[in-house]
Amino acid sequence: MTNGPLIVQSDKTVLLEVDHDRAEDARIAIAPFAELERAPEHVHTYRVTPLALWNARAAGHDAEQVVDALTNYSRFPVPQPLLIDVVDTMGRFGRLQIANNPAHGLVMSTTDRAVLEEVLRSKKISPMLGERLDDDTVVIHPSERGRLKQALLKIGWPAEDLAGYVDGEAHPIALDESDWELREYQRQAAQAFWAGGSGVVVLPCGAGKTLVGAAAMAEAKATTLILVTNTVAGRQWKRELVARTSLTEEEIGEYSGERKEIRPVTIATYQVVTRKTKGEYRHLELFDSRDWGLIVYDEVHLLPAPVFRMTSDLQSRRRLGLTATLVREDGREGDVFSLIGPKRYDVPWRDIEAQGWIAPAECVEVRVTLTDNERLVYATAEAEEKYRLASTAHTKTAVIKSIVDKHKGEPTLVIGAYLDQLELLGDELNAPVIQGSTRNKEREKLFDEFRRGEISTLVVSKVANFSIDLPEASVAIQISGTFGSRQEEAQRLGRLLRPKGDGRQAHFYSVVARDTVDTEYAAHRQRFLAEQGYAYLITDADDLLGPPLP
Repeated sequence: MTNGPLIVQSDKTVLLEVDHDRAEDARIAIAPFAELERAPEHVHTYRVTPLALWNARAAGHDAEQVVDALTNYSRFPVPQPLLIDVVDTMGRFGRLQIANNPAHGLVMSTTDRAVLEEVLRSKKISPMLGERLDDDTVVIHPSERGRLKQALLKIGWPAEDLAGYVDGEAHPIALDESDWELREYQRQAAQAFWAGGSGVVVLPCGAGKTLVGAAAMAEAKATTLILVTNTVAGRQWKRELVARTSLTEEEIGEYSGERKEIRPVTIATYQVVTRKTKGEYRHLELFDSRDWGLIVYDEVHLLPAPVFRMTSDLQSRRRLGLTATLVREDGREGDVFSLIGPKRYDVPWRDIEAQGWIAPAECVEVRVTLTDNERLVYATAEAEEKYRLASTAHTKTAVIKSIVDKHKGEPTLVIGAYLDQLELLGDELNAPVIQGSTRNKEREKLFDEFRRGEISTLVVSKVANFSIDLPEASVAIQISGTFGSRQEEAQRLGRLLRPKGDGRQAHFYSVVARDTVDTEYAAHRQRFLAEQGYAYLITDADDLLGPPLP
């Protein structure tokens, strides 16, 4: 027993004392296999889940490492049943293996015959399997490789996929590092992905995930399909690839609502791929339009459910998922694990910040007291209306204006979810508003003016949450969001984390209505960033708004 920062409990929760002098080392040690659940000021609560343990196992960690991390940092003896369960759970991964057999094609074999017998008797799994070759081997229908992995994960026997990948159609791609070079963590991320063949790279917003994708493409030297969240993000990818690789504009196609170009490197939006025409996903044929050697899923935590269906048919292709957070609000982290691959590389945001690659950030939650009339309207509203009323309370407007004045002249984003509120703020702040209906050409024009400093304040809806490169932004004011979305919180802070030319700090404000569900949702949203080491200062609106900065 040591005076460690962890308390490991038999219900698989792990408590981390934040102020302990070994807390940071402990956090790094448990990050591969424990998921954060709550992160208040002094004690963070993690949970050791089967999926987290299998992710760790697939990434090369073994049960001995997990047990050592828990016992080395625990203040009290670790419950013996928990340690046994860790060993047993991690031991379930890989007892079934998928591989290519020279004579029979795709097969599943086992190191534990009883497990194979159990699987063969599953009514959901048996139709995906073909002839039984011997006691330990059965043929897999090639088109079922992805769905089989999903199904096996659900019944607690995650398969190790050793079947490899087709090379796809060759296409020359090289990094052009004549006036720049990959950062060490970007190189490590690309190498970790390539060594594993498929999987997910987790890096903070602003840390250059696009360059990791470019490095993977240079390794593959093959036709590549890149899936992105929106057209603006796709065009940013194209600009980066033209600037950083040997690719020319003519080699890169855009497959969006505006254009339908299929070229050796094709950038498609999730929206167009999942659009239905007469009840069918017509554009899913894009996946079969070329012999792709690599598929890149940008912001993989947002991968729409219909694309999961196609991804299950693409298991012979190398697949790279890029994201700042593996948190999915729909709980489908297991599908990302099965169909894209395990987490291959992850680095805490604070580590990247310490190296100077992303800007330091101060996070402030500003609590606003509603007027008596607003409180009465809120108190008597239906449950489904309460969050909208709290989020859009007019009392927030004066606070937002004061924060903008406090940072006068600094590039500022005001971010919200309710369009009426955004239009009102655009008028109050004399700032342009970008929302879903804003045409792409107008969006790009306003973003460019913001980058050049011609506009200092932009009011934006959730269209700016993802993949928008605005390195100059140093202040963000969040006024409403998608309920308690942790992924959204991470993406919004990420808008600020590109390093500033003058080294200045970024400021991330959340304006929250006191004594409402707005406060509850804010606490939930902040969990992911707290796990990354960002502490929120909570302040009253009246205390925050002193005289403007000189």
